Amino acid sequence: MSKKPYYITTAIAYTSGKPHIGNSYEIVLADSIARFKRQQGYEVFFQTGTDEHGQKIEDKASAASITPKAFVDEIAGQIRGIWDLMNTSYDNFIRTTDEYHEKQVQKIFKKLYEKGDIYKGFYEGMYCTPCESFFTSSQLADGKCPDCGREVQPAKEEAYFLKLSKYTDRLIEHINTHPEFIQPESRKNEMMNNFLLPGLQDLCVSRTSFKWGIPVDFDDKHVVYVWLDALSNYITGIGYDTDGNHEELYKKFWPADLHLIGKDILRFHTIYWPIMLMALEVPLPKQVFGHPWLLQGEGKMSKSKGNVLYADELVDFFGVDAVRYFVLHEMPFDNDGVITWELMVERMNSDLANTLGNLVNRTISMSNKYFNGVVNCSGVTEPIDEELKKLALETPKKVEAKMEQLRVADAISEIFTLFKRCNKYIDETMPWILAKEESSHKRLEEVLYNLVESICIGASLLKAFMPETADKIVSQLNTSLRNMEELQTFGLYTSGNTVTKTPEILFARLDVKEILEKVKARKASDPSEGDTEAASSEAREEIIIDIPAKEEISYEDFMKLQFQVGEIIACEAVPKSKKLLCSQVKIGNQVKQIVSGIKAHYTPEEMVGKKVMVLVNLKPAKLAGVVSEGMLLCAEDENGVLALLAPEKSMPSGAEIC
Repeated sequence: MSKKPYYITTAIAYTSGKPHIGNSYEIVLADSIARFKRQQGYEVFFQTGTDEHGQKIEDKASAASITPKAFVDEIAGQIRGIWDLMNTSYDNFIRTTDEYHEKQVQKIFKKLYEKGDIYKGFYEGMYCTPCESFFTSSQLADGKCPDCGREVQPAKEEAYFLKLSKYTDRLIEHINTHPEFIQPESRKNEMMNNFLLPGLQDLCVSRTSFKWGIPVDFDDKHVVYVWLDALSNYITGIGYDTDGNHEELYKKFWPADLHLIGKDILRFHTIYWPIMLMALEVPLPKQVFGHPWLLQGEGKMSKSKGNVLYADELVDFFGVDAVRYFVLHEMPFDNDGVITWELMVERMNSDLANTLGNLVNRTISMSNKYFNGVVNCSGVTEPIDEELKKLALETPKKVEAKMEQLRVADAISEIFTLFKRCNKYIDETMPWILAKEESSHKRLEEVLYNLVESICIGASLLKAFMPETADKIVSQLNTSLRNMEELQTFGLYTSGNTVTKTPEILFARLDVKEILEKVKARKASDPSEGDTEAASSEAREEIIIDIPAKEEISYEDFMKLQFQVGEIIACEAVPKSKKLLCSQVKIGNQVKQIVSGIKAHYTPEEMVGKKVMVLVNLKPAKLAGVVSEGMLLCAEDENGVLALLAPEKSMPSGAEIC
C-alpha cells in the first residue's frame, strides 16, 4: 500500500545576513511537523532554501567589494549550516540562484506575459529597500513602511505588472469556501479586511533600477521582481514546468499541504502567490500558516537593537534538543513568544532536567538497584496503575489532535503531562518502600515495568520534537521507538529486557548566574555581532535617561489609580483615524471601551484575545469622536515602536495589578 504524500515548505530565508533564532524557529517548527507526519505514515517531502536576489543583496555585496553571487554563496552556506546544526530533516534545499529555478521563473514570467496577465507600464510610489516593496501613500504607516517601520523613498520606473484585480473575486471566493486555507483565523481576517475587500492594485513584478535578479529573457532591461522569483520556488523545487512536462515529484506532491511562513509575509503568500497560481492554472496550496514571532525580551530581534540571539550560540550553552524544545514549546499558536537567557535556563532545569531527565534516570537506576537492570511485567497490578496506563494510551491521540491543528506547543505539553504523571506515579507507589519487603517485589517489578513502558510511549511521541533525546532514551531502555499504530497498545516493552547499567544524564541543571556571566564574557570578547547583553543594557539606560522627569506625586495620589488585567474581546479601527484602535476590554464582569493610538503597531485582529494591563479608573474622554473609558499600558522603545504590557504569567481578567 503506497503512502499518502505530504508536502511542507518553509519560507526561503533571505540571504542578507546570518539568521537569528527567530528565523531558525521556523525551520525547527516545520521539521517537527514533517517528522510527525512521517511517524504517522505519510511520505513527506520537506523543502526549504534561500532567497538570493534583489537590490539589498546587490547593495550589501557592493559594500563588501565582492560579487553578489559570492556574497549569497557565503550566506547560503551559513543558513544551511544552521539548519543542519538544528537537526532538520529537509528533503530539498533550493537556492533561487539555482539554474533550473532561474530558467523556470523566466518561462513563468513569459507565459503570464503572453497570456496577458502581465503587462508593461510605469510604477510610481514609495519604495522600501529592506522589504523590496512598493507602497502607495495610503498604505504607509505614519509615512513609513507598514511592514518594517523603516523610511521609504519615492521611486518611479518602467515595470511589468501582474493583473491582481482580474483574480480578486476568485480568490475571495476560494478563501470563503476553504476556511482552512489561511490559518490562524485572525490572519485570514487581516488579509480579507485590509487588502482583498478594499480592492487590490496590480503588482509590480519587474525592476530596472538594479541588475541582481533573473533577467526577463524577452526584455533584458528588466529583472524579475524578487517576490515572483522567490514564491515560484515552491513549484520549481519539485519539478514544475510551464510546458506541462512536470517531474514525478511535482505530480506526486503538488498542491502543497502546508506553506509555513512568518506572519509578516502573509500577504505575499495568501494574495500574490495564489493569484500567480490561478494565472498559471495551477492548483492552490491547501493551507498557509502564518506563525507568530519569537521575540527577545518582548521585542522583535534586530541588530540595531542589539538583542539578536543565534541558534548556534544557544546550542553551545544548552544543546540542540534543548533549544528545539524551547522554541517549539514557548511559541503560542497565534501570539508571539519570548526568549531570554533566564527563561531558557528555567525551562532547562524544570522541564528537561527535573521532569524528563530525572524521570528516566530514576527509573533506570531503580531497575538496576532492585533487579540488576531486568524489567519484568509481573502482572501484580493495583487500581492506581490504570490511571497511568489510561493517560499513556490517551496521550498519542491528544498529540495527534493538537498536531492536526498545528498546535505544536500544546502537543509537546501533552507529552510532558505524561512524564509528570510518571513522576507522580513514583511518589504514589514508593518503590523504595516496596523494595524493603520481599513479598512486594512482584509489585515493584510491575511498577517499574509500567514506568518503562510509559517512558517508551512518551519518548516515541517526543521524536518529532527532540529527536536526539528520544533516541537516547530508548537506547538506554534497550528498545526502539514506536510508530503511531504501535502506540495504541500498552505493554509492548519486552518483559525480561535489560536496561543500561549506567544511565546517561540527559540534561544537566544549570545556574542562571553562571550562564549570564559566560554570556557576558563571550560578548565582551566578540562584540562584533551587536547582540551583547551590555549593548542591550546600555540602550535601555539611554532610553531612561532621555525620558524627561515628571513632577513627583504623593503615595495617596498613586493609590487613586486602579490597574487591572483586561482581555481584549473585540477591536476595530477608528474611522478616519490613522492611529487609533477602539478595543472592547473585558475586566472582570464589566466591559470597557478603550481607544488607543497603536494602529501602526497592531492590527485589530492581532489585538483580539490579548491579556493587557489597563488603567481602569481614568475619566472617560472622547478621542476622534469615540468615547474611551480607560487606558491600555504600553512601552515605547528608542525607535518609537510600541508594545502592549502584559502580565508575565497567565492571569484572569480583572486581576488587580498592585
